Amino acid sequence: MIPPEAPGHLLSVLIWLPAIAGLFVLFLPRQSPGLLRAFGVGVGLFEFGKSLQLLIGSDRIHTMRFIENAEWIRSIGVRYHVGVDGISLWLIILTTFLTPITLYVAFGSIKTRQKELVAAFLLLESAMIGAFVSLDMFLFYVFWELMLVPMYLIIGLWGGQNKVYASVKFFLFTFAGSVAMLVAILYMVARFRDLDPSHRLSFDYYDLMRIGFPRGVELALFASFAIAFAIKVPMFPFHTWLPDAHTEAPTGGSIILAAVLLKMGTYGFMRFAFPFFPGAAHMIGPTLAGLACAGILYGAAVAWRQRDFKKMIAYSSVSHLGFVMLGITARTPQAVTGAVLQMVNHGISTGALFLLVGVIYDRRHTRDLGEFGGIAKVMPAYAAFFVIVTMSSIGLPLTNGFVGEFLIITGSISSDLLHVSYHCTTADLSTGQRICDVAGLGPLFAGLAALGVLFGAIYMLEAVQKVFFGPLQNPKNKNLKDLTEREWGALLPLVVMIFVIGLFPQYFTSRIEGTVTQWLQQYEQKRTQTNRPAVTEAYLLPAVTETAPSGPGGPTAPGGAAPTPAGAVPMPTRRPAAVGVAPSPAPIAPAAQLAPPARIPQPEDQPTGPKPNEHGAALSGRSHRSSTFAFLARPTSEVAR
Repeated sequence: MIPPEAPGHLLSVLIWLPAIAGLFVLFLPRQSPGLLRAFGVGVGLFEFGKSLQLLIGSDRIHTMRFIENAEWIRSIGVRYHVGVDGISLWLIILTTFLTPITLYVAFGSIKTRQKELVAAFLLLESAMIGAFVSLDMFLFYVFWELMLVPMYLIIGLWGGQNKVYASVKFFLFTFAGSVAMLVAILYMVARFRDLDPSHRLSFDYYDLMRIGFPRGVELALFASFAIAFAIKVPMFPFHTWLPDAHTEAPTGGSIILAAVLLKMGTYGFMRFAFPFFPGAAHMIGPTLAGLACAGILYGAAVAWRQRDFKKMIAYSSVSHLGFVMLGITARTPQAVTGAVLQMVNHGISTGALFLLVGVIYDRRHTRDLGEFGGIAKVMPAYAAFFVIVTMSSIGLPLTNGFVGEFLIITGSISSDLLHVSYHCTTADLSTGQRICDVAGLGPLFAGLAALGVLFGAIYMLEAVQKVFFGPLQNPKNKNLKDLTEREWGALLPLVVMIFVIGLFPQYFTSRIEGTVTQWLQQYEQKRTQTNRPAVTEAYLLPAVTETAPSGPGGPTAPGGAAPTPAGAVPMPTRRPAAVGVAPSPAPIAPAAQLAPPARIPQPEDQPTGPKPNEHGAALSGRSHRSSTFAFLARPTSEVAR
């Protein structure tokens, strides 16, 4: 029986309704543009209304809800398995919120092939939602690749002068990363089949979560996923496709690309890369954080020197998404919660900025900042909206941008997982185990991120000064029309959300925090269970039933796996076919009570002494906590978690 708070097959409706509507619109008469526009925006608004049902009971989210799990392709173990939690909740609502706005805006400047335009945006919406809710890796990969096709067409058919170059570059960059991820997925599926007692194939997220890999293999698999997601974010130095795509895309394409598509990369790191490979993520996490900070500063510096309005905002996206990656790699509740919220904030603020640039481009057909000046005198409403969105982009208090960046920076300062080992000495010649001091890097990265906030304020306020204030000297700007009703209708919802999130952040963070806590616990559980440097072959972690383990002789776990040993940390497994709210996970066991996973040497077989860090080095017995300003001088002693 479906729980009352879980409308039946809601996620399937959200996934497939836009796709079906997109196919249906191709049969509507091209000669009725009003009908096409009304149909597209109407479907988008209906989809947004349906997505709000996900908020029912969302203040209690800590695991997957609205689960649908059915067999799809039995011969290769593919299932139609979807669900939503606090990480994906607001990203789904962001997608459904922006799609009708984007379509409504696009009709103002695009007058040709409107039927194909509606179909492309609706198909893109289906693919984006499908990727956010997929819990089967085959299903996820289908939606991941499907997103490329409509965006390729949007840039290539309705883009600017170099639209073909930009669309091909976008497609090749993202597709190349996807191939690496596909190879890693297929390898994981093959290893699961070899390790599973029944030798079944499975692409299920929870089945693949149970695999532990040798250190080298795990690093290679993590790198394959990380490259695909880093290109999509895009992280520095994989960002070179983004400015061209944004510059040549139509206004609607730039909005949806910046607001939603780029979040697929950050979401992928959270949902797949870090939980699948926690040991590799632990080793590479500080490096990723360093690249995130490099992206924050590099994106801000390059944006500062741009004369093209759109390129400036495109490079600002590289900078802002660096904050999201820093929050994820910090792996503290505050920072990760801030990262999820900042994905939504960036979508709203940067989407609004691209919309505003499109407004002025439609009037002047130029994006050169030097062509403007003093236009606040003739476009006061436009200037007011732009200043408000600018304040959000630079993180002014009481706007949405402030909340996310504040949580990320403060959470990064306290992160124990951002560190570097130094002054290592050999503790045991027989095992090669070493004792190392550890310096925390969290305060350093937080300081660099704060510097990025300052740079962001400089280039955004300088652009506002150039465009809106000063003398109105260019005669081409003297007769510019202020915002139309269409533009008012598109901008108002975005500005309202800027202040709603800024004034009432608790409503949004409270629906994220539970899932983030669970995500961090599962990450730490698997990292502890798989921290076996001597292992040379893959192994399968024990499955767990949906109820608390009953010890030896207890119930058998789903999928034919052995029951969870008493006291073992429960690892997620594939849920039974159902629609509704997933049961609460079993309690988290302390690390000291971890039972050894299958095919792993027992703890008593391991050498005694200080616990090794990710490099096989043990940590010395000094005080771990260091002050914010002396973090490089005072080594730590706590195990590098």
